[in-house]
Amino acid sequence: MRTNHEALLVVHRPGPEFLVLLRAPAGRGYWHLVSGGVESGEKPHEAALRELEEETGLSQPPGFEPLPLELAYRQPAGGAWITVHPFAVAAAAGWEPVLNEEHVEYRWCSEDAAVELLEYPEPQKALQHVARELQTGL
Repeated sequence: MRTNHEALLVVHRPGPEFLVLLRAPAGRGYWHLVSGGVESGEKPHEAALRELEEETGLSQPPGFEPLPLELAYRQPAGGAWITVHPFAVAAAAGWEPVLNEEHVEYRWCSEDAAVELLEYPEPQKALQHVARELQTGL
C-alpha cells in the first residue's frame, strides 16, 4: 500500500549531466526524474533504491545520498499532501539506463535543459540543488 511519501532521485554523471525520463502515455507522458511512492513499511531510502533499479536498472549506486531539502505538494483536486524525499545518485560516465514500461525515452541534460523539460517544481528544485552542490563539491 502506498503512503503519502514519495522518493525522488536526481541521477547525475560527470559533465555534469542529469537524467530525465519521459513517462509513457499511460502515465500522462511528461518529463520527470526517477521517482515513486514509498510503500507501507518501507523507508524512503529503500523506496529510492527500489525505484532506481526498477526504472533504470541501476543497483548498488556508488554515490547515493539523501538531499537536505523539504519538498511537499498537494495532489490534484484537493487531495492529500505528499512529502517528497529527494536523493542524489552519481552514475558512472558512460552508464546508460535500461528503462522499464513506465518510460519511453530518456535524456542526459545540462541543468538548464533538464529544468526546462521537467513539468513540476519539486523535481526542478531538487535538480537545481544537486547542480549547486556539484559546483561546490557534493
